[in-house]
Amino acid sequence: MNILAISGSVRKDSFNTALLRTMQPLAPPEMQIEIADISGLPLYNQDSEGTFPAVAQALKDKVEAADGIIIATPEYNRSVPGVLKNAIDWASRPWGKNSFAGKPVLIMGVSVGKLGTAVAQSHLKQIMVYLDASVIGQPELYFGPAHELFDEAGNLTDVSTKELLTKALGVLASRTA
Repeated sequence: MNILAISGSVRKDSFNTALLRTMQPLAPPEMQIEIADISGLPLYNQDSEGTFPAVAQALKDKVEAADGIIIATPEYNRSVPGVLKNAIDWASRPWGKNSFAGKPVLIMGVSVGKLGTAVAQSHLKQIMVYLDASVIGQPELYFGPAHELFDEAGNLTDVSTKELLTKALGVLASRTA
């Protein structure tokens, strides 16, 4: 079972990317999690669809080949980061060739605040439902404050968070079977 994970942050020490890295060894043995790099995507421009940029096509191909998707998003100004929305736009275009359609999608996020990424995730769920993805509703995965969950090296140290991530991976596995 091949899972593509996308972090909505391209920051070097991103807590959301660290969350995705934490999930790799927690995954069931039959599940492989690849973390996509969205940092090199150009800004989406419909004029570029005729000569789809190679980096955007590579992301689109990975989404299409995946059995499921995990998206970890920070919250910027109470919504999803532009870099994440840009990646979603590339993978869902051109019109009629949406790579997310029918894919099980697990959404999560961590932030420095106590609310986690609740508002950003709400917006992201709306986007993914529109794209006909099968959004997993439970468990909800809003984590924070990040500095209480991760050590200075970016390792998740909170046992209950690891347990919830393991449970969520089990739900994703059951949706991809």
